Amino acid sequence: MALVDVARPRKSASIFDRFRSKRDVAIDSSGTPASAGAAVKDVLAPDSERKRERFIPVTRHALLDRLTLDHVWSKGQAKEARRFFRFLDYWRQQQYHAMLLDLEQTYEAFSPDTDLLITRQFSVGDRAILKTRVVQGVESLLQRANFERIDPQDVALILTRESHYGLDLMVDMDAFEDILIYYRGATNKKHERRRIQGFMRKEEFDVPVFNRLFLLFKLKPFNVRVEELMARDKLDRASAEKKVTKLRCGLPPGISDGNIYLKLFKNIPRTDIEMVFPNTQVRFRMMDKLRLGLSTGGGLGMGAVGAAGKIALLTTNPIAAAGAAVGLGSVAFRQAMGFMNQKQRYMVVMAQNLYFHTMADNRGVILKIASRGAEEDIKEEMLLYCVLAKEPAHRSDLPAIDAAIENYLKRAFGVAVDFDIEDALARLVRDGIVREEADGRLTVLSPADAAAHIDSKWDMYLETLPDPLSPEGAELSGAYAAPKA
Repeated sequence: MALVDVARPRKSASIFDRFRSKRDVAIDSSGTPASAGAAVKDVLAPDSERKRERFIPVTRHALLDRLTLDHVWSKGQAKEARRFFRFLDYWRQQQYHAMLLDLEQTYEAFSPDTDLLITRQFSVGDRAILKTRVVQGVESLLQRANFERIDPQDVALILTRESHYGLDLMVDMDAFEDILIYYRGATNKKHERRRIQGFMRKEEFDVPVFNRLFLLFKLKPFNVRVEELMARDKLDRASAEKKVTKLRCGLPPGISDGNIYLKLFKNIPRTDIEMVFPNTQVRFRMMDKLRLGLSTGGGLGMGAVGAAGKIALLTTNPIAAAGAAVGLGSVAFRQAMGFMNQKQRYMVVMAQNLYFHTMADNRGVILKIASRGAEEDIKEEMLLYCVLAKEPAHRSDLPAIDAAIENYLKRAFGVAVDFDIEDALARLVRDGIVREEADGRLTVLSPADAAAHIDSKWDMYLETLPDPLSPEGAELSGAYAAPKA
């Protein structure tokens, strides 16, 4: 039964009981859908084998319109419900804005893009505390925005896969001191290609992509990386420093191991996830090695044969012999340039594709994920409130409520979602919209009372703001440091 059908007081059995009998997905004793299963380790698994995401791919405005239709509420309540949801939306956005202000202040010490004067200095210990706070704060926002984490160690699974853009890429994951990789929306996109077997006719094929891909990284300090290589590879300091310098020569100009970098991308093919890293190295594929190797070997071989035939002229005609040597050298130079040009073409392909995939950098990423986190919260809360406000409920009914909401989203919008009911309930309880009694009953304010309750909380909000000052660092006196480039 659709969620919006639960509109008026029922005299028959509860919607939860009827749903339990009709549901086509079993629920175990813990309340977890049996079809969810364990988390899929390989992020490249087919959609049918992947776990459902918590992300609800529907705008809050679309949900608000559907959930406040006149016929799904008792007489006069639809308008009050719409008013309450709007109040709740602004209230949740304001709470995220407060979190955002605090996180932005902490991130300023690590921002690579700041154009502000440096008026505060931090010790090594202070920076370590602030770095942990930044990483934890960003990760909390990502989880609130219903992003899914990818273990950095699992990137190795992807490196062996066929690349959608025809690139063979390598990433040194040991170069990072901190790294977070999150995605939201793992789907398939339709692409076209021409196949020789089909007489160059176009054919459609599916490309598995991450609709959103987030990356946070901080490089290890140079000396730390040098000491790691000395211990791991048994190198002296000079050799280790030379190796680290060589490994970092491909990094973009201006990148610093003192900064924390945040990147947000869209529609990244899952097989090309490694191209979003700053230290990605392009390698030749096996077909490239064979093609260039045969071309080089054939060119040099033919040049050597031609030059060898003129060696006899060395004593009689030195100029001809010198010309043969120059010809052989030019053949070798052309083949070497072939290798370099092929690698340059690969770099251009990677740069062009990243240009169109990039959505935001650094501080802009924090702003975006905070906005998305607030939107996910309000969508979850509207859905849960619509059920609790229309049916007497008990904590033991939560698994059935969760299933009913998921079923509604599937039938109304065609999306399969793993609804996060516990978090939504915790927020409504914390804000006083829902109260859990000692016996487990869940009592809910009516839409009109809930709107008035949010209004009163808003009036008191400024009185409860925390002190924004951080105990870390010390203000500089006198001259200030110049802003970063």
